[in-house]
Amino acid sequence: MSVAACILAAPGAAALFPLQQCQHRLTVARQGRLRAGAPEPGHWIKACSASRCDRSAILSDSVLPPLRHVVPSRDGCFPQQSHRDLPLLLNQWANVVRWELRPRIFLRTTEFLWQEGHTAHATSEDASRFARHIHLKVYDDFVRNVMAVPTHIGIKPPSERFAGATTTMTLEGIMRDGKALQMATSHELGQNFAKAFDITFQGDEGRSEHCYTTSWGASTRLVGGLIMAHGDDKGLLVPPRLAPIQVVVMAVRDEPEVLDACHELVQRLVAAGIRARIDKGRGSFGRRVTDWEIKGVPLRVELGPRDLGEGVVTIARRDTNEKITFPMSELITRVGETLEDIHDGIFQRALEHQTRWTTDVTSIAEAMEVAQTGFARLPWDLVGAEGERELKTQAMTVRCLQRADGSIPDSDTEVGLVCFVAKSY
Repeated sequence: MSVAACILAAPGAAALFPLQQCQHRLTVARQGRLRAGAPEPGHWIKACSASRCDRSAILSDSVLPPLRHVVPSRDGCFPQQSHRDLPLLLNQWANVVRWELRPRIFLRTTEFLWQEGHTAHATSEDASRFARHIHLKVYDDFVRNVMAVPTHIGIKPPSERFAGATTTMTLEGIMRDGKALQMATSHELGQNFAKAFDITFQGDEGRSEHCYTTSWGASTRLVGGLIMAHGDDKGLLVPPRLAPIQVVVMAVRDEPEVLDACHELVQRLVAAGIRARIDKGRGSFGRRVTDWEIKGVPLRVELGPRDLGEGVVTIARRDTNEKITFPMSELITRVGETLEDIHDGIFQRALEHQTRWTTDVTSIAEAMEVAQTGFARLPWDLVGAEGERELKTQAMTVRCLQRADGSIPDSDTEVGLVCFVAKSY
């Protein structure tokens, strides 16, 4: 069965976006043109291993609604609860289909893998508090401190809000070409989906009441964001805190003594909690170096016969190409310090790029000029519905709304909000 615009993840890519051992798998056979948002016939495959899935697992041909919230809501994941049982928290990893007219690898594909959470709460305040906790303490923390990607954080305007949500929070990163990328979103859904799918609980007075629900998710789009935020002419550059392989140990010459010493270095690094691997590539030393540079491994440790005789080792940084030689006894300390320095440097470079490409403006006309390549920041009061329509004529949108101090507002009606305008993927 052939499916257009689906992703096959090689081991290295899967390590960047970890797969669960067991997850819902979904494959869809396209059948002609579709109306926007229309259901499409497909196959629903349940509870397959992440590494193996055969046709015996196909339950039935079915019509797939293009709305991910239907599955947990309709399949009994939210049975009626007492108020004492709430909040009810559900996290899932799933393959999802979405009907894309112009697919972009990692960013917009017919099928993609993502993590998504759904929760049900007794009160609006509790739902809002939890959604913000996820957005700030999970997504923002991961994107900023692990992926080393700075973002503008805020809420979507009503025109860009997720359908059915009362509030949509977003992280908006800026890529090397000046376009915005939505990195992750968290939605406060009010009681809208609870009423649609009869998600209820028994209140403290014994009456059946509708829950307040949230949803929040991040997908393989983050891999695309990583490539576009940190990649260069040599290939990928993976921040050390994220890298599945932080250090690769390479023998300059394939001599027994050198190879034995390289294996010993790997063992020392792994024992110190560093994700290290020995190079087992083929070809010349230069060809193997290029292969690891393309994969974005942050640090190489190089060891040759002369180094072994002198008791020294050389490390090579992927971010600056700098090489440093020092006594072998200092390996663990030097590698640990260098990895942290690489991570901080990658984030600082991305932050400088974001600052350089974010410009304060005072009119829609200025915003349309600046947002050709970058973010335009201006008072939300200057935009309004008419301004948004004008921006869309140039393929620009309001990416998010912030308070003047950079914090997330409670509502788009707050006084003194600023907005960020950009072209986006």
